[in-house]
Amino acid sequence: MAVVWRFAAYLPRALSFLAQVYILIIRGTPIVVQVMFIYFALPLLAGWRIDAVMAAIFTLMINSGAYIAEIVRGALQSVPKGLKEAGEAMGLPFWKILAYIIGPVALRRMIPAMGNQCIISLKDSSLFIVIGVAELTRQGQEIIAANFRSVEIWGAVAVIYLILTGFIALTLKFIEHRTQIV
Repeated sequence: MAVVWRFAAYLPRALSFLAQVYILIIRGTPIVVQVMFIYFALPLLAGWRIDAVMAAIFTLMINSGAYIAEIVRGALQSVPKGLKEAGEAMGLPFWKILAYIIGPVALRRMIPAMGNQCIISLKDSSLFIVIGVAELTRQGQEIIAANFRSVEIWGAVAVIYLILTGFIALTLKFIEHRTQIV
C-alpha cells in the first residue's frame, strides 16, 4: 500500500510532464504531417487500418486539444491570485473556488481564443484532402475536374468558408456580449 501512495504522489507531476510533451509535439508539427502520420504510419506501427474520415477527425481532435489546453491554461493563469485567496478566506473548498470564482472569469477571457481555434479548425479541415477525405475543398476539385470552371467553383468554396467562419464569429460576438460584466 505504501508503494501505491508513493506513486500517487508523483502522478500529477508525471501527468503534467506528459501533457507538456503532447503539447510540444502537436504544436511543433504541421497538421498535414500529423494526419499523414495517423493515416499512413500509425496503421503500420499498430497493425490496424483506420478510415480516412476517422483519421481526419482524430487528427483534428488531437491538434485542437493541444491548442485548447494552452488557451485554458493561459486563461486560468490570467485570473488574479487575489480571487483565489478571497475564496479561501471565505472557507470555500477548491472546487467551489474554481467553479464559482475563477472559472467564470477565465471563461470570459478564453472565449475569443476558443473562437479563433474553432475557425482555425474549420479551415484546417481543408488540409485533409491529402488523405482523400471528401470535404469542401475536395468536392470543389471534383466539380472542377468535371466541368473545368475553376474560377466559379473556387469562388463558391471561398464564399462557403466565409459564411461558415462568419457565422462562428457572429456567434462568438454574441457569447462575448452575453458574458460581459456590466
